Amino acid sequence: MGGCSAPYCTNSSSVGKQLFRFPKDPTRKKKWVANSRRINFEPTENSRLCQDHFEQNQFEEIARSPAGGKKLKPNAVPTLFRGDGDLPYPVNTTTFLLPLKSEPVEKELSAGDHGYARRTPLRGMEEEDADGKAEEQQPCTQCQVLKIQLEQEIQRSAKLRKEAEQMKRRLFRLDQIEKGLQSFLYEDQIRALSLTKHSRRAVWSPETIMKARKIRSVVGTKGYEYLRELGYPLPSYRTLCNRLETKIMVTTDMSCEELAELGLGLMAPLDSPTEGVGDNEEEALIAVLS
Repeated sequence: MGGCSAPYCTNSSSVGKQLFRFPKDPTRKKKWVANSRRINFEPTENSRLCQDHFEQNQFEEIARSPAGGKKLKPNAVPTLFRGDGDLPYPVNTTTFLLPLKSEPVEKELSAGDHGYARRTPLRGMEEEDADGKAEEQQPCTQCQVLKIQLEQEIQRSAKLRKEAEQMKRRLFRLDQIEKGLQSFLYEDQIRALSLTKHSRRAVWSPETIMKARKIRSVVGTKGYEYLRELGYPLPSYRTLCNRLETKIMVTTDMSCEELAELGLGLMAPLDSPTEGVGDNEEEALIAVLS
């Protein structure tokens, strides 16, 4: 059983007195020791003061201790002590009110808090709250316009990306087609495919002219023209005639002067002189057709 640590006090829990432990706070603990008028006294874990040393205003009005007795206030200080008149320190009869610890700030209520008192606004503030909520809920016109423009730009960007992907695939296919055409067509023939039908702007290379001549000799005149009608890049017959010079060896007993008067384009070879040729001998001439 514990007893009271105050001088000249014999109260204990055995006589029905409630005992209180010295506080752990250094300031309050020092005040309790000073008011108890004990010199060089250091309270221990077992040191107690009984209820007779506290005024009634130092107790909670309603709250009770876990044991069912009275409960001290958080800033309670003992002031009721009896002395013999020889102690140097008089009893401090004033009440010491120490500052209470600051209460934690109430957190913002969540949507699920159903406390009516906390959610009920003060009188005269209902209209202000309603106006503020109306302003917050009213959308900004400029923000709406910018939002619409942003959505349009996003759709446009998506469309352009889709078109770019289609163009890439198309260019890849065209490259594959061009590589396939190069296996049997010359560069001038590939360029001619992009021109209109029977276009005169096509410039044919000597290789294409020789190739077209062989094709015409194989398929014939009608077959050659049929290929051109289908769109096969081949020069016309007139172009073949203008680009080829055919030398034909003929024999005749006419003189060079007589051949020149006929205007047939016949001429004697340069390396075989015509002088001294007999009447019975035939002169070898070359007809050049251009």
